[in-house]
Amino acid sequence: MRLILGSGSPRRRELLAQIGVVADDICAPDIDETPQKGELPRPYCARMAREKANAVEASEGDVVLSADTTVALGRRILGKPENAEEAEAFLRLMSGRRHKVITAVAVRRGDQIWEKDVVTDVKMKHLSEIELRAYLATEDWRGKAGAYGIQGPAGALIPWIQGSFTAVVGLPLTETAGLLLAAGYPVFEGGA
Repeated sequence: MRLILGSGSPRRRELLAQIGVVADDICAPDIDETPQKGELPRPYCARMAREKANAVEASEGDVVLSADTTVALGRRILGKPENAEEAEAFLRLMSGRRHKVITAVAVRRGDQIWEKDVVTDVKMKHLSEIELRAYLATEDWRGKAGAYGIQGPAGALIPWIQGSFTAVVGLPLTETAGLLLAAGYPVFEGGA
């Protein structure tokens, strides 16, 4: 049985390796990630994970694993910033406030799909101008939902989380292992 990771995220590969899972192939699907009008963050995130899993070409016995991470400030979806100005705007919105990080996982084998989403509450400290400028200068915000990755320099900006750290990084390991097992993939047995 082959495992195809439907994500180009190196963080997701690293997280899978923590539970002894190495994808046989990596195929980052190219889908439209635009939220639908009025779509709320949690359903949006689940839809993205599902659409990514369905967009990956796979043989009947292959297992496809896809995920999506979304940062939500109330009903507002903070996606991947397109430039430094948008990254700064996101960080200013979250400065000194709590927000939610939603990571949805979808595992597909044949026509069957297993899904789970995890919501983690995260607090960002009040950012001084010096901290904001220094973080933006790291460029670590590029390609990251909400303009930050907790596992990098932004970890110094996050004093508190309630929920799953690995979900905030991009893949909730407990839930992912459960979904892979449900699909028949031998987690904790050294891979396929």
